[in-house]
Amino acid sequence: MHCGLIRPRLYATLPILRDLLHGDTSLINGIVLLCLSLYILALMLDFRSVQITGNPFALLSPSLETLYQLGMGGIIPWQEGRWWSFVTATYLHGSILHIAFNMLWLRRIGPLVEELFGVSRFWIIYSLSGIVGAIISFWSGTFFFVGASGAIFGLLGALIFYGHNRGGTFGSSIFRQMSIWAAIGLLFGFLMPGVDNLGHIGGFGAGLLFAYILSYQEKGVQSLLHHFIATFVFLGVILCFSFMIFYFFI
Repeated sequence: MHCGLIRPRLYATLPILRDLLHGDTSLINGIVLLCLSLYILALMLDFRSVQITGNPFALLSPSLETLYQLGMGGIIPWQEGRWWSFVTATYLHGSILHIAFNMLWLRRIGPLVEELFGVSRFWIIYSLSGIVGAIISFWSGTFFFVGASGAIFGLLGALIFYGHNRGGTFGSSIFRQMSIWAAIGLLFGFLMPGVDNLGHIGGFGAGLLFAYILSYQEKGVQSLLHHFIATFVFLGVILCFSFMIFYFFI
């Protein structure tokens, strides 16, 4: 009754918007569950090709063929007409350590972004940062890529924008902590072989930009437009996975 919408009951009956308008939902567990499910599926589909080596960074790595079928991104998938891989690649991972690190980061900073920006703006920032990171990787000439790192760096960028823009004791603390974590993440990426650093940087820059465009809760609560955009992005992700599933079986 205090949301300010005209005929709020109309919007509150729509399946996805209903939960977003109530403001009592979180997407973190759903994203983690989807990533874990796809990782386990990738292992099971071609278990004989799973890498079990002494190299911890390659331990329990799904085969390249399986990841390709499930929506791996890169130049080769794009040349094969798999445009949806710019979205689905964000939910795939190349090893046990890869998914473990990414999901730990998401569980650590995701709830903070949901609280400070709202669930709809969190989803927009996360999803679009992942897409921008994938596009940067593609433009840089990467043949294949997977992982949620671009989207997670987008969340870090959003929190850094929040901390700098808000200021004060709390804002400055957020700014310092997230800047340190982002620097560690980038440094770690440059020290490890096979890490898509340009994708990380692209996602980080996108997070800064979208945080600036969308603003955060203390400057303005989420509007109906934010909820509609989040719903549109959600349906877009569903569409991309629908294409992946269709082409998986043909």
